[in-house]
Amino acid sequence: MRERVEFGSAAERCVGYLYRPSNAADCCVVMAHGFGGTQEGSIARNAADMAAAGLPVLTFDYRSFGESGGEPRQVIDIGMQHQDWRAAIAFARALPGVRANRVALWGSSLGGGHVLALAAQDSAIAAVVAQVPFNGFPRKVEGRSRRDGLRLLRIALADWIAGKRGRPPVYIKAVGEPGELAVMATAEAARTIAAMDNPTWRNEVAPRALIDMAFWYRPGRRARRLAMPVLLSLAERDKETPASLTRPIALRAPRGELRCYPCSHFQFYDDAVRPTVIADQISFLRSHLIGFGLPDSATR
Repeated sequence: MRERVEFGSAAERCVGYLYRPSNAADCCVVMAHGFGGTQEGSIARNAADMAAAGLPVLTFDYRSFGESGGEPRQVIDIGMQHQDWRAAIAFARALPGVRANRVALWGSSLGGGHVLALAAQDSAIAAVVAQVPFNGFPRKVEGRSRRDGLRLLRIALADWIAGKRGRPPVYIKAVGEPGELAVMATAEAARTIAAMDNPTWRNEVAPRALIDMAFWYRPGRRARRLAMPVLLSLAERDKETPASLTRPIALRAPRGELRCYPCSHFQFYDDAVRPTVIADQISFLRSHLIGFGLPDSATR
């Protein structure tokens, strides 16, 4: 069911995996990961679940992450990641048996913000699932002291300046324990990563993207341009991408739908919560891509 594929994005090659069940519909769901992640782990499990329900899926790694090309490694560039998304969408639309107007987008966390931003610019997207999407940072990150926040901001700014001057990245941990210098420094994030089965993930990232995310990147600003069906899957106890910042997107999107779950941000990737969430997302996608919902028996 899973085939390794490659497609070009600018001058680099992105690696993806195509999940095509034997009873595949004439559509495709394009999926990608969040901040510093890769397409293995929970993304691969979600793709397999969708394929088992008859939905073809294309997952991919952004440039400089996972199996994709690009140097320097582990660098998040919002503009470049948008280019990678557009390249993946074009690749999916050109697949044999896929109708160009039946391509949907699925993204989580920062990737959830990306799919909202990209779909607002592409009215031919058939449907969008944004899981705990990024739409700006809260004024105060719970569990992070002011001192730790300033320390993170200083190194993010130093790395941002290094990038502008063509210098090597200044790397820090993507995930750490409370008090550590890391993009996400909470006990829950550390526990989730410790239990994660993802051989292509590295706990290292250039923090320069935090400057853009803090000061200008707000994917929900164009929510009114989202003409297609949009499902927002939110966590009621989310400290990383708080529901208070993302819930209004569902209200502004003309065909927005909202599903809230009594969990935290990282629990969306746990097998205690993930099957319930993905079953709801599959039902949503089938109803808009194929024309009918998923029978209850197929989600058990």
